[in-house]
Amino acid sequence: MSGGAPPPVLAVSSIETLYHDRIYALSGVSLELQERQIFAVLGPNGAGKTTLLKTIAGLLKDQPKKGSIRLDGRRIERQQPEEVADAGVVFVAEDRGLFRELTVAETLELGMWGRPRGEARADLEKVHAMCPRLRERLRQQAETLSGGEQQMLAIGRSLLRRPRLLLLDEPSLGLTPEMSRLVFGALEQISRDGTTVLLVEQNARLALRVAHRAAILETGRIVLSGTPQELSEHPDVRDVYLGVASGEATEGKSFRLYRKRRRW
Repeated sequence: MSGGAPPPVLAVSSIETLYHDRIYALSGVSLELQERQIFAVLGPNGAGKTTLLKTIAGLLKDQPKKGSIRLDGRRIERQQPEEVADAGVVFVAEDRGLFRELTVAETLELGMWGRPRGEARADLEKVHAMCPRLRERLRQQAETLSGGEQQMLAIGRSLLRRPRLLLLDEPSLGLTPEMSRLVFGALEQISRDGTTVLLVEQNARLALRVAHRAAILETGRIVLSGTPQELSEHPDVRDVYLGVASGEATEGKSFRLYRKRRRW
């Protein structure tokens, strides 16, 4: 149909992902990401956040069992991981997926593999501009980098694939507050440059600062979604994830155990 609005970059519709064909890890999850948008998925350990990313990336065989996943209107659910990657989806795992014995330069070369050299080199310059520390450490092995530098290297390598959609699993995990802010600042730049980002994160305070939209995932279901302001103003988000009600207005792990009954 001509003249209509383009489809969302990512449309996840009522997906159900099962483990061992009987345990629901995701149940009826739906979300949409628009062009250049950062969408943050928050929730405690075991909520299904990583499972959501792996389901989209095609890393769980024959999953989702139900529902659909569309990239720019094209269905990609239950495809092979390489097919999903070829469609423009890049997944950066929690452990960053680096070959630790390779140098920074060799790792970035992997990201440029198979691409026209001139185009890839231009993108490499953008990565170096975004994180000058990588240029300073080109001959250094990945395993000798700091946690924040490893995260920037993993993100830089992924950007050299020119992803349509970047999936990030806990990018602030193990990082100092300073490095976390640097990484999340890079995500804002990535978004402005045209890449759509789906971000799974436990540091709710930091994630809500950069996200355009966000959702709370608990026990495999999205229980609340909206703008960062809407979520930040919700009393249970403030108490459970931001620590405002109890005076825990600190960065780092931003959810805690609690007794009160939530209102979602």
